[in-house]
Amino acid sequence: QRQLVESGGGLAQAGGSLRLSCRAQRSILSVFSGNTMGWYRQAPGLEREQVAIITGDYNTNYANSVKGRFTISRDNAKRTAYLQMGSLKPEDTAAYYCMMTQGGQTFWGQGTQVTVSS
Repeated sequence: QRQLVESGGGLAQAGGSLRLSCRAQRSILSVFSGNTMGWYRQAPGLEREQVAIITGDYNTNYANSVKGRFTISRDNAKRTAYLQMGSLKPEDTAAYYCMMTQGGQTFWGQGTQVTVSS
């Protein structure tokens, strides 16, 4: 059973927008609101890189490459984290993975593909 379920990937044109969602399954949710959530991405032939994270205190951190274009947020009532992506560029093309840390453990989603055409 997948612990984190992602959705929202797909094809977009350069300059367009997409929103990714990541819902944590109830089975691992002791205290979702305290967990750190994050989005990572991995393009073919490259290492996985951190895109954005949001802590339980709503502190955020972004990769320089996406600052001002992407926004990470969370809805604790829905046990969901979001990544709003705007001003998309072809170099944003990658598989995007949701991450959650809880009680010293790290959970990953299955990944969702984002493809940006020029």
